[in-house]
Amino acid sequence: MSIAHGIRSLGVLGAGQMGTGIALVSALRAKVPVLLHDRSAEQVKKGLSLMDKLLAKDVAKGRITSEEAKEARDRVSVVGLDAGIRGLRDVDMVIEAVSESLPLKQKIFASFAAELKPEAILATNTSSISITKIAAAALPEGVSAASEEGKRIAGRVVGLHFFNPVPVMKLVELISALQTTPDTLDRARAFAIACGKEVTTSKDVPGFVSNALLMPFINEAILCLEKGIATREDIDTTLKLGMNHPMGPLQLADFIGLDTCLAIQQTLYEGTRDSKYRPSILLERMVDAQWYGRKNGKGFYEYNN
Repeated sequence: MSIAHGIRSLGVLGAGQMGTGIALVSALRAKVPVLLHDRSAEQVKKGLSLMDKLLAKDVAKGRITSEEAKEARDRVSVVGLDAGIRGLRDVDMVIEAVSESLPLKQKIFASFAAELKPEAILATNTSSISITKIAAAALPEGVSAASEEGKRIAGRVVGLHFFNPVPVMKLVELISALQTTPDTLDRARAFAIACGKEVTTSKDVPGFVSNALLMPFINEAILCLEKGIATREDIDTTLKLGMNHPMGPLQLADFIGLDTCLAIQQTLYEGTRDSKYRPSILLERMVDAQWYGRKNGKGFYEYNN
């Protein structure tokens, strides 16, 4: 097995749709052992069930053999609540895939730096939050960011933005913090390629390339609905049939998760103070109502989960 990226074992924090997908492609395509951890045992159970369904579907469609599916599944192990992040201490890289909250990610990366071996790559799957801020959070109290130790610790943090659904979408967006070392960046890129992904790069700006473009588009569609310009069906059908999009923007927002869309738009707006990123009132109210989209059955459309 080629290990040009140097990743002989991977940790994934977060067993939601993104974390489960990252664990699956890492085990199936990059063929590395994966340790999966989530603070919710129920979420881990759901994640593993989804993984089993996706592998079975690939076998049924002839994309992989049953032996390949079993080998991939056997590469994924669960780190229990009792072990916590300490259970990831020996991995060569960890990828964080939790919700879009800067305070939460800062807390996690401080724990990563304290608990994982000092040469491990610390990657975040954030789709909008500053990698530089996350890297700074890895510094222990009393360690100067300008010191050699500080530069070494923060230098192993990198952004690896996978896209949903991870097993299907071919892209990974690679983002360097100001502190990220060239070696960290090169190894992270090599690992994403080993997972079967195409890699694009972005500067560490709010939303990077993908969401700096996508979220204003989705928000404008929501504003069209909010103003009564067109129905949800006509908005989505116009983009699907007129622009050849695989799904309409309101359907896409439901698929991403309206809470996630709002969190990203708030990050974009707060980070730039540009009015084009200001979230629509309708989106805010739908999240207030806990209508998150496909993930819980109610968004712009209703779903039988």
